[in-house]
Amino acid sequence: MKNVNARPEVRARRGEFGAFLKSRRARITPEQVGLPTGGRRRTPGLRREEIAQLAGVGVTWYTWLEQGRDIKASEQVLAAISRTLRLDLHEHAHLLTLAGVTEPSSATECKAVTPSMKAVMAKLDPYPVIVSNARYDILAYNRSYCWLMGDLDAIPFWERNLLVQSLLNPEWRARTVGWEEHVPRMVAGFRAAWAEHLGEPPWKILVTRLTAESPTFEQLWKRCDVTREPVTDRRFEHPTAGPLTFHVAHLNVGVRSEITMSTFTPADENTASKLPTAACRR
Repeated sequence: MKNVNARPEVRARRGEFGAFLKSRRARITPEQVGLPTGGRRRTPGLRREEIAQLAGVGVTWYTWLEQGRDIKASEQVLAAISRTLRLDLHEHAHLLTLAGVTEPSSATECKAVTPSMKAVMAKLDPYPVIVSNARYDILAYNRSYCWLMGDLDAIPFWERNLLVQSLLNPEWRARTVGWEEHVPRMVAGFRAAWAEHLGEPPWKILVTRLTAESPTFEQLWKRCDVTREPVTDRRFEHPTAGPLTFHVAHLNVGVRSEITMSTFTPADENTASKLPTAACRR
């Protein structure tokens, strides 16, 4: 039930929140999310019950959200709804603002990627460079890293996570030589960092999701292996350039910062000769 005693600005924000959800729902077709297209639809887009099912929430509860009722949505639920509605970076941030939720850590940390860091990354082209945090969120990358791993610009920002892509993106797996050895090391590094972030929603959300969607992660997570040794050598199988080998150097941005800039230097002349002069849209 709506809270008539709420401040006018609160009621207005809830109304805007519901209207925003409806507008984003209306633009998604059943084909886009793998649902059957049969039957007449009175309004464009998906039905409320379809969004609720895809996001893993109750139909009544989601309906109340669209109606602007006085209910709270967790960051985990909002992330699921955001993925279902295929919101982009700005739309996702707008959704969180309307819901009164603090900006997610990954978006905040993106602001820590300073103009000088971006300038360094651009100057290092054609060497691939990536900036990430302890949760393996991808905060920034140059055009050569985009060429190496595929078009990251096309991936929604909340999906730009090294673990998510390595475990759930077949293209990343195909490009990663020694995937069976590399992923356990990544999970062990994540597990070591996890100890300093117990109880933090973004970390719990990621573990919950990967446990549900990746049997490999579930098995590795149960092993409780940990490591803090960074990977210093990487091999890839590029779809057009073929085998590539790199030495990887990691630079921590600040004494206590968990943000790391990783540079990929060609390990041999063959790799150096194949690096691109142009890559993704960045």
